[in-house]
Amino acid sequence: MQLLRPFRLAKLTQVVSLALLSCALAAPAAHAATPKKDAKKPVAAATKKAAKEPAGKGHAAVQPKGAKVAKGKPEKADTKLAARKGGKTVLAAKAEREEKTGGKKRLARAGAAAAAATAVAAAEPARLSYGQMAGLHSVSDPLDLQSSVAYVIDQDTHEVLLSKNDQAVLPIASLTKLMTGLLISQARLPMDEMITITQDDVDTEKHSSSRLRVGTTLTRAEMMHLALMSSENRAAHALGRTYPGGLAQFVQLMNSKAQQLGMKDTRYVEPTGLSSSNQSSARDLARLVAVAHADPLMREYSTSPGYEVAVGRRTLQFNNTNRLVKSDNWDIGLQKTGYISEAGRCLVMQAHVAGRKLIMVFLDSAGKFSRLADAERVRHWMESKGPTASNTVASRIRG
Repeated sequence: MQLLRPFRLAKLTQVVSLALLSCALAAPAAHAATPKKDAKKPVAAATKKAAKEPAGKGHAAVQPKGAKVAKGKPEKADTKLAARKGGKTVLAAKAEREEKTGGKKRLARAGAAAAAATAVAAAEPARLSYGQMAGLHSVSDPLDLQSSVAYVIDQDTHEVLLSKNDQAVLPIASLTKLMTGLLISQARLPMDEMITITQDDVDTEKHSSSRLRVGTTLTRAEMMHLALMSSENRAAHALGRTYPGGLAQFVQLMNSKAQQLGMKDTRYVEPTGLSSSNQSSARDLARLVAVAHADPLMREYSTSPGYEVAVGRRTLQFNNTNRLVKSDNWDIGLQKTGYISEAGRCLVMQAHVAGRKLIMVFLDSAGKFSRLADAERVRHWMESKGPTASNTVASRIRG
């Protein structure tokens, strides 16, 4: 009996050990057998917590199905991702709204400006020229000229080749400067004498602009060149103002010279032509062109295509107001253009056409380039007639 006790004690120990091992192996199985509804609770809580947290930079927020979007200003989203999703980002929508609003504002401003311009144009209708008010444009001619007054003669034979309202007395605008230049040239004054533009030379009648600022100093020759070629009003006024005896004496000499040349329909009140009181007829102007053409300075300065003058540290480029002087189709010996609203577009020229020396006068032309077009019509007409043409086209003032 005593021999069996140690054996039984060992056997009991072995049984207990096996029982403990069985319990240890059964624990994981029991944990795995826990109901699924208990396992879902931490997962759902984690998902809900993640839904409330904002997305990180460069990533869209992941939200569970059916979850509500939190209100408030969203962070900048990945525009490429938004485009793939087929929706517009808030920034894109805002930019689109601003573009539309800006476009509408620009259109509104442009419309307002156009309306204002229309209102001004309606409030200030175009002023009629003296020729238009007199009905001179209703007089027709075979060449369909746009000038209400036209006069073309042969300089050598004095034959009248074309005449339309040639006795009408009208404002002559800057054709006035032909007489201004002629008197300066014939006076034999020092052409290198310096003349300064002053406030007295500024146009207070038409308020025309000028590139010759007050204080600009040029020689008399330069002033005369700019007056004849580029129709510079301040230069022409300065020439008359600085004439011996002053401006009043110069204007008196202008009228005396006109009478001397037989220009009975001509009257001058100032040396630029800005005043509509400077008036003449086509016949008188043809006389003046013939005399001026005999003066070398008048020929040179009036037909110069362009001219540069140094004004302080600047060099100013001036161009001829008559583009025909640059044309290979023309051989022009003297020319002058003019314009004010009362006179319309004016042009006088001496030119070789079809083997003849012609003097042309065009007054009160209706369009900006129509006076040049009228000169071209006369040239083509004369070339079609030939050098022996003697047919005269005449139209007189009606009534």
